[in-house]
Amino acid sequence: GPKIFENLDLSKEHYELFYLEWKKPLAIEESITNYAMRMSEDINHKNPVLVGVSFGGIIVQEISKFIETRKVIIISSVKTKHELPTRFKIASMSKLYKLFPTKIVNNFESYAKFFLGKSLKKRADIYKKYLSVRGTKYLKWSIHNVLHWSQEKPLTDIIHIHGTEDHVFPYKNIKNPIKIEEGTHVMILTKAKKISQIIHESLT
Repeated sequence: GPKIFENLDLSKEHYELFYLEWKKPLAIEESITNYAMRMSEDINHKNPVLVGVSFGGIIVQEISKFIETRKVIIISSVKTKHELPTRFKIASMSKLYKLFPTKIVNNFESYAKFFLGKSLKKRADIYKKYLSVRGTKYLKWSIHNVLHWSQEKPLTDIIHIHGTEDHVFPYKNIKNPIKIEEGTHVMILTKAKKISQIIHESLT
C-alpha cells in the first residue's frame, strides 16, 4: 500500500485494507465531485470504512456522497470549508502555487519549511514519503479544489483525528476533533500507533 499508511498497525484479523490509487484529474477544471465519483468506482465492497489523510480526507468525504459507508475517518484534514486556515482563503491562486511548489522534488525544502516548520532536517525522509510526487497538474488541481471546496456542514458520523501542531490545517480552526498531542500534519507517520488505536476503538 501507499507509503503514508505503512506505519499503521491494524490487526489483520479484524481489518482488510484496500488502497485507492489517486487518479489523474481529467482536467484542471474537473470538479472534486466528479473526481470522487470516479474514485468511488474502484470500491468493490459494501459499506466500507473510508480513511483519508490531508487532501485525501476531503476526497473520502466526497466519495461518501456516492456510496453507503460504515464510517468516514479523516486524519490531518478538514470537515468543512470553515476549518480551512485564513491564509488559504485570502491567498490568490498564484500565491498558493508558490506555497505549493509544483516541482516538489527541486523545491522540497521551501515547501517543507512552509508547512512543517523547523524540524525539517530530522524529518526530511519522512516528508519525502508523504509528498509522493504526483505532478504539476495534479497539484494545481488539488490546490484549486481545496480552495473552492464548498462543504458548509460536517458530514454526520465522521471521525476527525487531528494533531495540535498541525501547521497546514491549524488545530485552532478544527471543531471537535479527536486530539493528538504534538501531532503534526504528518502524524500518520510519526504517531501511527496512537492513530491505529483510535481507528480501532472508533470501529469496535
